[in-house]
Amino acid sequence: MTRYRLTAPGRLDTTIELPASKSISNRALVIHMLSGGATLPQNISDCDDTEVIVEAMRQNLPPEINIKAAGTAMRFMTAYLSLTTGTHVLTGTERMKHRPIGTLVDALRMLDADIEYVDEQGFPPLRITGKALQGGDLEMSGSISSQYISAMLMIGPMMERGLTLHLTGDIISRPYIDLTLWMMNEYGAHAEWTSADTITVEAKPYQPRDYFIENDWSAASYWYELLALSEDPEAIVRLTGLTDGSKQGDSVTRYIFSLLGVKTVFQTKKQGVPQTVTLKRNGRCVPKLEYDFVNSPDLAQTFVVTCLAKNIPFHFKGLSTLKIKETDRIEALKREARKLGFVVESRNDSELLWEGLRCEPDYEAGIDTYEDHRMALAFAPFALKQPGLIINNPQVVSKSYPKFWEDLEAAGFEVIKN
Repeated sequence: MTRYRLTAPGRLDTTIELPASKSISNRALVIHMLSGGATLPQNISDCDDTEVIVEAMRQNLPPEINIKAAGTAMRFMTAYLSLTTGTHVLTGTERMKHRPIGTLVDALRMLDADIEYVDEQGFPPLRITGKALQGGDLEMSGSISSQYISAMLMIGPMMERGLTLHLTGDIISRPYIDLTLWMMNEYGAHAEWTSADTITVEAKPYQPRDYFIENDWSAASYWYELLALSEDPEAIVRLTGLTDGSKQGDSVTRYIFSLLGVKTVFQTKKQGVPQTVTLKRNGRCVPKLEYDFVNSPDLAQTFVVTCLAKNIPFHFKGLSTLKIKETDRIEALKREARKLGFVVESRNDSELLWEGLRCEPDYEAGIDTYEDHRMALAFAPFALKQPGLIINNPQVVSKSYPKFWEDLEAAGFEVIKN
C-alpha cells in the first residue's frame, strides 16, 4: 500500500493551474461524438474519468469498452451506445460492477433500446446493441443520480421523435441537469424545461463546433479548503481558468466558503470568460454551518473536513446519493473522521452532522481512500491542522485531479512517499 505523509508550509502563497472541468469534458465528448464533428473540444480534462472516453474514441469504440471506475462514463456511454451502430460490452472495475445502473437501463429499454446484463441484473457489465430509437414521452424519478437524467437528455436530439422527460418526486442535483441542457444548446440542440418537472428535447441534431472547456470548480474547492484552514493571516491562493457565472454545479463552493472565511476576487467583472481567481481571508466565519447539498452532493466531503478542522458544528442534508458513489461516502466519512478524533453522526442515509463530540484520534492509521478520489482530495488539507497527516492509496486522485500532489508540493507542502 502506498502512503503519503503530508506536512504543510507556514506560508501559503501560490498560483495553481487547475485541471479542466471533468463534468464539462465528459458531456462535451459525448455531444461531440453525436454531432459527428472532426475537431475535439479544447482543454479536455486529463483525468481518468475523461480519459476512458477518449480512449474508447481513439480505438473507434472496440467490442469491449472498459471504463474502469468512471461512473459518469458508464452512464453516459450506456446511453450513447444504445443508438450507435454495433454491439459493445461496457464494463469496469469490481466496484463499478456493484454500482446500480438498472434505472437508466430500464428507461432506455422503455424507448426500445437493446441492452442485456452480462452477469447480475441491475449492474454492469452491459451488452449493448445500438439501433435507431424513436424517442417520445418518458417518466423517470428525479431523486436518482442526475447522471442518469443527463445521459438520457444528451441522446434526445438524435431520436426520431425527440424526448419529453417527466421527472417524478424531488429533483436532486438540478444544476448538473441545467449544465447538460446548456451544453446541448451550445451545440445547436433545442432542449429546455417546459414545466417545473418536465424537459422537452426536440428532434434537432447537434451541429459540430469548436468548443473550449473551462477549468474545474470541483478541483477549486480543495484550494478553498486549504486557504480556509491556513493559519497564515496573509494566505493567498490564485486559481486559473475559472468562470464567473459558470454552469458547473460546484461553482457554489465560492458562496459556501464565504461563510467560512474565504473571499473570492475575480480578475475582471466579465461573466462567461475563464480568468484567474484570487482567494483571500475575509475574517468572518459562521458559528455553525447548516446546508442542503441536494444540488451539489460532491462538495459534502470537502465541507465535512473543513468544518471539523475549524471546529465548526454542522448539519448537512441532501446527501442520499453519497451511498452509491465510488464508495459509501457517508460511512467512509464517519469512519475516517474518527481517526482524526471526531464523532460524526448520520441520519436517514441522507444527513451528516457533528455537534462537537470528540474521540481519541488514530493518526498513524492514515486516511483510507476507498478507491474514491474525493476522500484523498478532501482530507489532504487537514495536514494544515495535523502535521504528518497520512493519506493511504493517494493515487486515487487521478480519477479527477491527476496533478494534485504535484500542485500541493508546488504550494510548499512536504509530501513524503512511502
